[in-house]
Amino acid sequence: MTIIDTIQTRRTIKAFKPDAISEKELNTWLEAASYAPNHRMNEPWELLFIGPETRAALNHKTDFGGAPVLIGVLSKPAASQMERDENVMAVSCYIQNFMLAAHEAGAGVFWSSLGATVRGREILGAPQEHDVIAVLAVGYPAEIPAAKQRTPIADKITYLP
Repeated sequence: MTIIDTIQTRRTIKAFKPDAISEKELNTWLEAASYAPNHRMNEPWELLFIGPETRAALNHKTDFGGAPVLIGVLSKPAASQMERDENVMAVSCYIQNFMLAAHEAGAGVFWSSLGATVRGREILGAPQEHDVIAVLAVGYPAEIPAAKQRTPIADKITYLP
């Protein structure tokens, strides 16, 4: 699969098979994701592996589609608003890299913002100065949704003088 194919065929997965993902494979995807661009090489991502009790407390409406793995992704604190924004952007790139690596290997990911709510932050024990960027549900897809229509890129381009 080319990188273009990987990008264009990745989907948000909302229903997962119960099949386990090997720790080795999961760590390979997490490591590959760490090559995301990040300002001053500060690697602002921090990961929380969410166990059954925390998962139950989060009480997601679909139980994260039955995914066998849940990972909370936090962004480290920053000294300024600009640095905070840079960190959040870098963590988002980290997540995208992770999603593409998982997809290439036949797995899928659902990105939930549930952890960013006041209640979600409390359940995850997220420090006040950290941003909660995602709770990622990871597993092998039970079903893969069809692609949704995208706006032509020409409609998104503005040329400046």
